[in-house]
Amino acid sequence: MNLVLATTNAGKIREISGILAGAPVELETLDRHPGIPEPEETGSTFAENARLKALYYSRATREPAVADDSGLEIAALDNAPGIHSARWHGTDYAHKFDVIYRELRARGLRTSAARFVCHVAVADGGRVIFEADGLVAGEIAPEPRGTRGFGYDPIFFYPPYGCTLAEVDGERKAAVSHRGIAFRALREWLLMNCVSP
Repeated sequence: MNLVLATTNAGKIREISGILAGAPVELETLDRHPGIPEPEETGSTFAENARLKALYYSRATREPAVADDSGLEIAALDNAPGIHSARWHGTDYAHKFDVIYRELRARGLRTSAARFVCHVAVADGGRVIFEADGLVAGEIAPEPRGTRGFGYDPIFFYPPYGCTLAEVDGERKAAVSHRGIAFRALREWLLMNCVSP
């Protein structure tokens, strides 16, 4: 079956494609469906936004679509940036990191407990047919480190690895990441429920 990957984020596309490798689907990016505007993410949770995007792109492309909504929750910042992670304080991650460290310092902190959250939804024919969650706990590193990964990876310290997620290769990251957990659940579901394309 064809499965539309409802994102234009190159880092996500690369990560998700690797996780779903070997699943009985043909992944399509939105490049194959030009002219579809992005939906407004009006949900109040990761799950609501993932469902909204999956349903929207499934209807717009008339094909099954998979969407995720994910983000970083920082305990000391009342779980900000949360569902607003992608657009919180603009799109420049160096600026976002500066804001995070400034807000932590304003609270007398250098670091904080944090977690990455991901919710995945697949929609087809106007209904959601699969959902899964992924979560990885860690902490905010005292400073950004690493050049791999994308988004908030350089400031997310994962204690079992002793480094940030931007300091490990994609395979090691996917083994423990929020997105890796959620999309591996999807991969298992696809293997059990879909016929090879």
